[in-house]
Amino acid sequence: MHDLPVQHSLQILVIEDDATTRLLLQRTLEKEGYNVTLAEDGVQGMDKALSISPALIISDWVMPELDGMELCRQVRSHPQLSGIFVILLSSRETVADRVEGLDAGADEFLSKPIDPNELKARVRAGLRQYQLNHQLKAANYDLMLTLQKLQQAQAQLIQSEKMSSLGQMVAGIAHEINNPINFIEGNLSFAEDYIQDLLNIIYLYQKYFPDVPEDLQALLEDTDIEFLTEDSKQLIDSMRVGASRIHKIINHLRNFSRLDEADMKRVDIHDGINSTLIMLQNRLRIGSGVEIEVHKHYGDLPKIDCYPGQLNQVFLNILHNAIYFLQEYVKNGDLTNPKIEISTRCIEAEDTVEINILNNGSSIPEATISKVFDPFFTTKPVGQGTGMGLSICYQIIAERHRGHIRCFTPPDGGTGFAIEIPRRQPEENP
Repeated sequence: MHDLPVQHSLQILVIEDDATTRLLLQRTLEKEGYNVTLAEDGVQGMDKALSISPALIISDWVMPELDGMELCRQVRSHPQLSGIFVILLSSRETVADRVEGLDAGADEFLSKPIDPNELKARVRAGLRQYQLNHQLKAANYDLMLTLQKLQQAQAQLIQSEKMSSLGQMVAGIAHEINNPINFIEGNLSFAEDYIQDLLNIIYLYQKYFPDVPEDLQALLEDTDIEFLTEDSKQLIDSMRVGASRIHKIINHLRNFSRLDEADMKRVDIHDGINSTLIMLQNRLRIGSGVEIEVHKHYGDLPKIDCYPGQLNQVFLNILHNAIYFLQEYVKNGDLTNPKIEISTRCIEAEDTVEINILNNGSSIPEATISKVFDPFFTTKPVGQGTGMGLSICYQIIAERHRGHIRCFTPPDGGTGFAIEIPRRQPEENP
C-alpha cells in the first residue's frame, strides 16, 4: 500500500510555553511547508484549537493552568476536536509516564531536546494517520447515507405494497357489496307494488265482506291496517335512502382504491379527501360518547392533474396521524372536543391549489417541526410508527407533484399541514 501524500495545507497547532522551543518547532515545520499556528499555553491552545480545528497538535506536557495531559482529555472529549492527532512533548521517558499520556488521549510522544528529523518524521506519520482516519470517517458517513437510503427505499416499497394491497382489497369489497345492494335497490319498487296490491286486496275484502269471524277481526285490529299502510311507504323510502347511502360509500371506496393506479389523471381532489374520511370513519369515534368532529371548508376548485392514488395516500397519512394523536390527547384527559378542519382554496395568482388539514391537539414544538418529514423520524412509541409516513408524503408532493408541503402551528394552537400543488402537471413527471 502506498503512503498517502501529506497535505501541507492542513493546520498544525503548536502549544509550548517556552519561547525558544516554540520558535524551533515553528521554523522546522514551516521550512517543510506546513501551516503552523502558535499558542503560548494550554488555555490559549484550547481556544485556538476550537477556532481552527487543526489536523495535528504538538503540545508541551508541563504547562501552567492547563497542562498537556488535561489538554489531551479536553480535546478527546470535544466532538469538534476528537479526531485530531496529538503529539506530547516531554523529557519524561518512563513507561508509566507514557501509559499515563496514552490514557489521557495522546497519540504519540516526542522527547526533549527535540531532534528536527524525528519531529518531521512523527509529524508526517501523524498527518498520514489523521488523513486515514478522516477518509475512514468519510467512508463510514457515505456508508451510513447509503444504508439510510436503502432502508428508506425498503420502507417505501413496503408502504407502497401495503397501500396497493389495501387499494385492491377495498376495490374487491366495493365490488362484492355493489352486487347485492343493486339487487336490493332494484327490487324495492317491486316490493312497494306488492305491498300496495296486498293492502288493496285487504281493503276490498273489508268492503265486500264486512262481517268476519271474531278471531280475524281481532287480528285486523291488532295489525292496525291504517298504520301499516302509512308506515310501509316510509319503510320503503328509508330503505331507498339506505341503499343510496351504501352506493355513495361504494363510490368512495372505489375512489380510494385508486391507490394502486400509477397514471396521472385530472380529478376532483375533494373526492379523494371524502373517500379517505370514509375509510377512517370508524376511527373518528373514540368512545365514551366522544367523537372527533370533522369540519370541511371546501373552496370552488377546478379539477387538477395528479396521481390520485398517491394523493389519497398523503391525505390518509396526515389524517391518520391527526386521529392517532387526538385519541391520545382525549385518553390522557388533555382534550375534550377533538376536531379536524380541512380547507381548500385555489390560489389564482399562482395557479395552485392549497389544502390545509388542521387539528386542535397539542402544538408540535418548533424543534420537531423541522424534522417531521425526515425519514424514520417519529414521536410515536416504539412499535407504533415507522417514521416513514410523512417522509413519503413529502416525496409524493415535492417530487411527484412539484408542490410544497409544510407543518406549522395554527394561530389558535394545534398542528396543521399545508399542501400546495400546481393545477397542471407536465405530461411526463418522473
